[in-house]
Amino acid sequence: MSGFASLRLTLSAALLGALLYSPLAAAQSAAAPAQSPVTLGPSGLPLPRFVSLKSGRVNSRVGPGANYSVDWMYMKAGLPMEIIQEFDTWRRVRDADGSEGWINQSLLSGRRTAIVAPWQRGKGAQINLLNSPDKDARVVAMVEPGVMGTIKSCDGQWCEMTFDGHTGWLAQSIVWGAYPGERVKD
Repeated sequence: MSGFASLRLTLSAALLGALLYSPLAAAQSAAAPAQSPVTLGPSGLPLPRFVSLKSGRVNSRVGPGANYSVDWMYMKAGLPMEIIQEFDTWRRVRDADGSEGWINQSLLSGRRTAIVAPWQRGKGAQINLLNSPDKDARVVAMVEPGVMGTIKSCDGQWCEMTFDGHTGWLAQSIVWGAYPGERVKD
């Protein structure tokens, strides 16, 4: 590689790093999504937003490109992800545990899924799946924190979800995959 091409590549990487990791970008990503006004990314879609993984084997990279090293491999199709940044065809995502990385948009789906109370995992709690959006409704099934399901709809307070053939309602505040107050229609 010529000295000029090497310098150009180094400057491009430095500029990209400055754009991606500027204090302003860090401050924006640290802000709570519920309080942030909706902003549109380069794709014209809102940021942040929830999506899910299309495939059962998805690499999360340390930067927006196939030349960046793989930091994490996700092995569960349908896993919900939060897109927090866009660059070309790459999406910076965050998982329910807070890990972040870059995934190509072709491996992401608009299909909405959610994880039930991942912050309660391993604490022995059981969560009631209800037959209607009412805290006093009949219990359809019990689900454990950390279980993944498909969102059918959310009205801003309740989400109708399906877990292994059982459909019912959960308070929207206990699912990771829909923002508080967000309306979702399948």
